[in-house]
Amino acid sequence: MKVKKGDNIIVIAGKDKGKKGKVLNVLPKKERILVEAVNIRKKHLKPKKSGEKGQIVERPGYIHVSNAQVICPKCAKASRLGYRIEGEKKYRYCKKCNQEIQ
Repeated sequence: MKVKKGDNIIVIAGKDKGKKGKVLNVLPKKERILVEAVNIRKKHLKPKKSGEKGQIVERPGYIHVSNAQVICPKCAKASRLGYRIEGEKKYRYCKKCNQEIQ
């Protein structure tokens, strides 16, 4: 999986198409990513103490990695990523501008 935690992405499919956000968590085995402000879900929380009220909290949900594209920090466009190996070093690069991505 070429998407990593901390990458900026844009959603290309689904109900949140066009939204941008930062990747908060990655589940490589399930091919899912957690993106801030995308796929917002409501979670109902019980009161923890007597006399306290329950709450409804909004949290982001996971989306499939195929529904997102990484935004290149150099050219500021949504693009696919590739890998290059130079000697001992392996790095990701933008396929539009051929610049290395950290």
